[in-house]
Amino acid sequence: QVQLVESGGGSVQPGGSLRLSCAASGNIISTNVMGWYRQAPGKQREFVARITSGGSAAYADSVKGRFTISRDNSKNTVYLQMNDLKPEDTANYLCAAGRVAFNFWGQGTQVTVSS
Repeated sequence: QVQLVESGGGSVQPGGSLRLSCAASGNIISTNVMGWYRQAPGKQREFVARITSGGSAAYADSVKGRFTISRDNSKNTVYLQMNDLKPEDTANYLCAAGRVAFNFWGQGTQVTVSS
């Protein structure tokens, strides 16, 4: 089992920035891939970004150029730097981890972008 705890969410104005963190504990060998999804009220969960233990990253088209995912393997932590935030980025952001597919999920941290 892997436990994931997110932090760093909050409220920000359009154009602002936030940095999310997700700390993993437990069976760390099962965290080869870590990533972020988000879910807004009334909408399906959508992929945001993912990164492998080797540092290979991928992003959803909607966040490319604005969000950056990174990880510190020594701390078993993945980060999501979010810049130039837009109202449509408002959602609950969930951390996910797994060996290949995402098998483990955190509870999420709320991000609200509003003027």
